[in-house]
Amino acid sequence: MKLKSLLLRYYPPGIMLEYEKSGELKTKSIDLLNLSSSTDVNALVEEIQKAEPLITASRSDQVKLLIQRLQDKLRQHSNHKFYLFKVLRAHILPLTNVALNKSGSCFITGSYDRTCKVWDTASGEELHTLEGHRNVVYAIAFNNPYGDKIATGSFDKTCKLWSAETGKCYHTFRGHTAEIVCLSFNPQSTLVATGSMDTTAKLWDIQNGEEVFTLTGHSAEIISLSFNTLGNRIITGSFDHTVAVWEADTGRKVYTLIGHCAEISSALFNWDCSLILTGSMDKTCMLWDATNGKCVATLTGHDDEILDSCFDYTGKLIATASADGTARVFSAATRKCITKLEGHEGEISKISFNPQGNHLLTGSADKTARIWDAQTGQCLQILEGHTDEIFSCAFNYKGNIIITGLWHAVMEERRGQGKTWQVLLSSLVLQVYSSTNL
Repeated sequence: MKLKSLLLRYYPPGIMLEYEKSGELKTKSIDLLNLSSSTDVNALVEEIQKAEPLITASRSDQVKLLIQRLQDKLRQHSNHKFYLFKVLRAHILPLTNVALNKSGSCFITGSYDRTCKVWDTASGEELHTLEGHRNVVYAIAFNNPYGDKIATGSFDKTCKLWSAETGKCYHTFRGHTAEIVCLSFNPQSTLVATGSMDTTAKLWDIQNGEEVFTLTGHSAEIISLSFNTLGNRIITGSFDHTVAVWEADTGRKVYTLIGHCAEISSALFNWDCSLILTGSMDKTCMLWDATNGKCVATLTGHDDEILDSCFDYTGKLIATASADGTARVFSAATRKCITKLEGHEGEISKISFNPQGNHLLTGSADKTARIWDAQTGQCLQILEGHTDEIFSCAFNYKGNIIITGLWHAVMEERRGQGKTWQVLLSSLVLQVYSSTNL
């Protein structure tokens, strides 16, 4: 093996190694999830050299420099305010989902109008309209971190793969017998997984457009699906109250996580693939050991259904959002509640950490999105100006852009031929917030 180059990864902290093996270029990562501004760099480099043969003595100074740059990034606290940068009125019919590419330079929207649109974030310009589905486009995703492909899953039972650059359709994946409601690319961008109301998930080869495996075993609809960081396992959450973990290279079920007593709302791995977090309509989240499928903790405290949950990038913190109008932050190590986020006047449907892990973003039915301090629970900023319930909100990779999505509907009176009637006029509103000039 021959090391070709070293690359920085800011979120979560790490160093990417590009190396050559048997004439083939490969990559691997050195995760530095416990790195802090006070970490002894010399001692850390010694540890890395002992564990990683590719990091020889001749590379030690370069590795030290990269780690110091990561420490400098950790010292930069993202306490800036966000301002409303742009308001976009997109699809005529209701929007289903919004997704950003890694940099936040463009984003995509899925809609009941059977299309997916690609947008330039800075200009607000519509770059492409991806047409071809025969029913609602419900699930959408970029193949981040690459961002050159888009997958769309539809109620027409198909998934399509598109070029993000040209809008060309590469493949149409057919095989599901009911609506596709969730999908995900693997980290290597070689597979796309789809979850369906037909109780199955399918893995598809991006290169040739062929079905690779069908994952069967759930007894009800699959509504949540994601790969782990390594891309070797996939997790599916179902209305049958269970979560299943599968091998991505064989399609074999590894184990089923049984413990919730209501529908699953979210299921995901932490960064180092050691833990699985599941959220449920039973008002709880459960934490599972990803190596053996055993439950290690039940996170309680909410008075209503869990609508969303997530890890921060390092996997040290867990956030939960509930229909009770509150959110909570838990320590993944102690399983204890660190703080409670109170202030919303309606259910919280979305929650996410910024890449730095010190702030949380929530979107609510009370027509506001809020930014919170993840340690203290203090509300730092209310993103107001929304005219209706927020169903989607997200940070970009750098944490300096936020996009919120809402569905705005108004009744307008029309008159003609001696009659008066009410017409429902509606539009999708996307609001883009930035902390810097785009």
